[in-house]
Amino acid sequence: MNLAADLLCLLVCLTAVTCDRVYVHPFNLFSFNKSNCEELESLVQEGKKTFVPISIESQTTPAYEGDLNDKDKLEAPSLSGWGRQKLSYLKDFVYILGARFYSKLREVRRGQNVLLSPTSLYGSLVSFYMGASNQTAADLQGLLGIVPPSGDPDCTSRVDGHKVLSSLRMIESLIKSRDEELLFSKMLFLFSAPGVPLSQLFVQDLLPSVDALYARAVDFTNPSEAAKQINAFVEAKSEGQSKCLLTDIDPSTDLLFAVDVRLAVNVKQALRLKEPQEFWVDSNTKASVPMLSVTGTFKYKTDASGIFSVVEVPISKTVLLVVLQPINGSDLEHMESKLPLQSSAWLQQLSPREIKLTLPELRIEGSSDLQELLTDMELPALLGKGADLSKISDANLTVGKVINKAFFKLASGGTDQPEDPTAQKEDPVFLEVTLNKPFLLAVFEEKSRAMLFLGRVTNPLH
Repeated sequence: MNLAADLLCLLVCLTAVTCDRVYVHPFNLFSFNKSNCEELESLVQEGKKTFVPISIESQTTPAYEGDLNDKDKLEAPSLSGWGRQKLSYLKDFVYILGARFYSKLREVRRGQNVLLSPTSLYGSLVSFYMGASNQTAADLQGLLGIVPPSGDPDCTSRVDGHKVLSSLRMIESLIKSRDEELLFSKMLFLFSAPGVPLSQLFVQDLLPSVDALYARAVDFTNPSEAAKQINAFVEAKSEGQSKCLLTDIDPSTDLLFAVDVRLAVNVKQALRLKEPQEFWVDSNTKASVPMLSVTGTFKYKTDASGIFSVVEVPISKTVLLVVLQPINGSDLEHMESKLPLQSSAWLQQLSPREIKLTLPELRIEGSSDLQELLTDMELPALLGKGADLSKISDANLTVGKVINKAFFKLASGGTDQPEDPTAQKEDPVFLEVTLNKPFLLAVFEEKSRAMLFLGRVTNPLH
């Protein structure tokens, strides 16, 4: 696949300029070894054990579900040794695939807010890889970018999905490990047609990667009623936070997969301006928007062509916010067309600068269907009707929507700005940066610099 080749080229370049450690091919950090392969043989029979999910209408809690908070507590985040190396490569795989997905979304959602979670989308693909066999597994592995240095077709040429999901979960654990100013949650929903068996091993393998997992049976042959039931179920399990997960369903669906990932941050050092400020949605339309002000030493640059500026701001102990805005008369559409998202160069060579940043309060969410994204990437068959997903079910599955819902909230954790603006002495050395027109944002975990969210804000009120 071209994507896999691009990833390898990027990683070779990154390795050449990084460090003096011994080079380890990224594949070897995530692959099966000989002993793993022997264990796999013993798990073949265990993988044949199945269960049939209870109806979505049932009020009982099935034995196969559980709260994973205690499991999270057992794993203290650590970035020493191999763990650090794994994340250093994985963040690049996540970034490139996330940027590719974003490029497709922005084309079909012009003028709209866009938000996706590259880590969540990548994790969804890993989940299906773990449920796939034969050519489907090989194709998914190629899309994930973790390809072997040689083409030996034995077990050791395969990626161990458990290692990848564990590293992704490590990133999420790092977010929550040192911070009380934020809330992070991730839920996974598996909705199957009545009577369709699911592999116990497959579901058990996914459990550690999320805060909660729910599997329920839904009658998809009545699409409108199925959508209503699913939306009500997700809203109830998210305690009202996640609403209207979907609007339509293909009645031939056997399995619908949905992930809901949410991050809310109260920025301690941010002040909420007393009065709403103007935000120019376009050259003719403005809105009155609640704004935040944060001042400090932040990383900053303008691109060489003078089209956009970049500011990197720590918004908590574990999370970084990067915002890009058009400058010098440019607009968002022009900026996006010139922004080299395929490379992470726009995130590099930022310099410390004293900055007063004014930006909107944010409450932005987005939903994307991985099936549609794969179709846009000319890979419609990857999870299509011919896909070999025999490790998910011994039935011939038709996978419907693969929904990834993302939510990001940014608010002040401090106090409102004083009534008298003159009470704050202006420091002339501070560069004032005001986000009062459409801009791009990216959210990163601070230690690994893995991209959690990537999005576009065209109207903060939507």
